[in-house]
Amino acid sequence: MDRRVRVLVVDDDKEIRQLLGRYLAEQGFETDLAGSRAECEARIAAAPPDIVVLDVMLPDGSGLDICGAIKDRAPNIAVLLLTALKEDVDRIIGLEIGADDYLGKPFNPRELAARIRAVLRRGAALASAEPEAEATGALFRFEGYEADTLRRRVTDAGGAEMELTATEFDLLRIFLERPGRVLSRDTLLNLLHGRVSIDPLDRTIDVAMSRLRRRFGDNGAFRLFKTVRNGGYQFAAPVERGAPRP
Repeated sequence: MDRRVRVLVVDDDKEIRQLLGRYLAEQGFETDLAGSRAECEARIAAAPPDIVVLDVMLPDGSGLDICGAIKDRAPNIAVLLLTALKEDVDRIIGLEIGADDYLGKPFNPRELAARIRAVLRRGAALASAEPEAEATGALFRFEGYEADTLRRRVTDAGGAEMELTATEFDLLRIFLERPGRVLSRDTLLNLLHGRVSIDPLDRTIDVAMSRLRRRFGDNGAFRLFKTVRNGGYQFAAPVERGAPRP
């Protein structure tokens, strides 16, 4: 990179944020520090970072709320959440509202630096591929539904637009592009978030699948999404693919 990557570390523990700030500076990052939501927002307004390393628990607000606000206002700013190892719900919700990655406490600062670089590499790759993706959108038809990947919208058999979160739409698209294939949880996690889980109890994909099934009234019926024992998930309905509407 021609310029130094700017990292904003947000943690209410002064010792932790100063330690991380020093370490990341030694790794070549330009670092800024904040101990609260108010300080975080002020730092972003003054000098937008490339990535925010954000603790979930802050004295004046939830890191999840801050993550959502950052992604709403400046989706180009990456967010890496710091969570306690047992906060599975927070990690899952964080990914669903747009966090780019998470790291459970306690962690090795070296791993944090590696995660930051990985997140930024993925972001650069997606940015360079974006014009091509926009130009090659597709219209998928299945069981009376239509999914337009160019406009990121799904309509039901009556033509009504369905409300899907960004994660739900991306997960649906992964299946529509691979109909009939059995996709493992690790494969889905990698395709969805660009990472592989090292936690055998990570339920990120299971929770996302449960929500997607409910959207399509498929919970318990498994008409569209089949669970394959010891395999993962499979999109079972026939899929027709065509060019998006002009």
